[in-house]
Amino acid sequence: MNITSHIQDLLYRYECVVLPGFGAFLSQKQSAYIDNDSNEFYPPKKLISFNRQLIKNDGLLANYIAEVEGVKYNSANNMIQEFVYDLENSLQSESKAELANIGKFYLDSEDKLQFEPFTQINFLTQSFGLDSFKTSAVQREVYKQQAEELEEKFPLLFTPEKRRSSILKYAAIGLIAIGVSSFAGLNIYSSQVSKHNIAEQQEAESKLQQQIQQATFVIDNPLPAVTFEVEKQSGNYHIVAGAFRIEENAQKKVDELRAEGYKARLIGANKYGLHQVVYSSHQTRREAINKLYEVKKSNEGAWLLVQEL
Repeated sequence: MNITSHIQDLLYRYECVVLPGFGAFLSQKQSAYIDNDSNEFYPPKKLISFNRQLIKNDGLLANYIAEVEGVKYNSANNMIQEFVYDLENSLQSESKAELANIGKFYLDSEDKLQFEPFTQINFLTQSFGLDSFKTSAVQREVYKQQAEELEEKFPLLFTPEKRRSSILKYAAIGLIAIGVSSFAGLNIYSSQVSKHNIAEQQEAESKLQQQIQQATFVIDNPLPAVTFEVEKQSGNYHIVAGAFRIEENAQKKVDELRAEGYKARLIGANKYGLHQVVYSSHQTRREAINKLYEVKKSNEGAWLLVQEL
């Protein structure tokens, strides 16, 4: 089963398709436009981008896979998790991964995930069958020459260049007259504004000094500083050790893992009523993947959960 093809199908219909635990593909409509350099016309299309922060499962992709493939919703979610796991392995080993007809992922020099969309497919259904085309520029020099010849015989101006130059000539004369008459009045007004600003600034500084003197006080015996050391795990990436129907058994598992040196804890029950025990929680996916490889040496059943607590 090709998860990529299902993501493509949904991009034709929706503006946001979430790949749970990895990120979301976003589409934005771009209007038709003309490339002035090549005189090429381009139809409207959807621009595809990627958001690493949108990782929560909204059920769209899983429900679509369950419907098309004829499988249960939980099975569809498991297929998506395996697909995401393969993507992460590809990025971990080769620093790149590719989704056919959608785009490619790669890690930059700072080990940050980047996405580069492919442009060969237009996901805008209204533009189906439309392609770019090129045309030659319209030649206007012949008609312009004929209009200039007519202007020599008649007083009416046809060409826009001559009309603009004539209008601008008279407008410039008017602006010079207005500028000369207003210059003297502007100097008087500027002098009055400067005197007013200086007086207001002096008054404000005087009031500020009075307030500082009234608010000044001294503490002879300052209280000692108190320092708290609190260790709290945070992050949305959790390495799950197991899920238990009985909470008491889950707590026993936590105690066992803590005795082995892990920062194990309970993160509550999932939607199936199972109490989840995690080895640890992490801020970034990379830290979580590295920890998962470590714990799988002793527990093959460990897996990565992406969930905001």
